[in-house]
Formats: sequence, structure tokens, C-alpha cells
Amino acid sequence: MLLEPLPQDFSVCRLEKEHPQLLDGDFIFFAKTDDEVSLVCETRLAPPDAEQAEHGWRALRVAGTLDFGMVGVLAGISGVLAAGKVPLFAVSTFNTDYILVKQADWPAALQALADAGYTLGGQDAPR
Repeated sequence: MLLEPLPQDFSVCRLEKEHPQLLDGDFIFFAKTDDEVSLVCETRLAPPDAEQAEHGWRALRVAGTLDFGMVGVLAGISGVLAAGKVPLFAVSTFNTDYILVKQADWPAALQALADAGYTLGGQDAPR
């Protein structure tokens, strides 16, 4: 399975209210439930008035479009990262999955995934 490292830095934020102006970025993951509003976005777009913000995340995208009948995609990736003691934050879209890890864990995450047989595209791939 091909994983594509994304070049952007990301932030994970908890917001007090919605920020519709943030929909201009290329990567905006927004979730609203009965008790929270969460946002994952490029760090450069993180709202300065966020209740809480975790900066310094990097992201991998599962390449291609995943069929809804596929099972174990996130389980496989998260299992590899868990075995390597790498925490993650996952986001899914209609087409695919995104796995975020902290910048400090990025090299270990890429190496663990490569060692487990995942193909990593881009410049960040371990040699």
C-alpha cells in the first residue's frame, strides 16, 4: 500500500465555535459534535483564538480511493505505529485516510512503516 507523506505542518485544534473562513485551505478536517468542535488544518491557518491547539504534526495520506468494503487499512497502519510506540491521530474522508504523527516521531513512523512493507512516496521516504 502506498502512503504519501504530505509536506505541510499541521495543527489539531479544539475550538469554541465554528470558523467558516478556514475553509479556504487545502487541508481542512472539521468535526462538530454535541460537545466539541475540532479542527485539523495546516499550522499556518490555525486560529489564534483556539481553546486548545497541538502544533507540530505531519501527515501521511493513503494513496488512491479506498472502497468502503476494505477492512483493516487503519488497523494495519496503527498497529505498526503502536508497535513502534508512535502515537497517531487519524482522519478519514470519503475517499481515503490520513494519519498524523508528531514531528518528533516522524522519522520513526516512516521507518516503522517502511520496515513493515508499506511503500512511502515522496522525499521523506527512508532510504
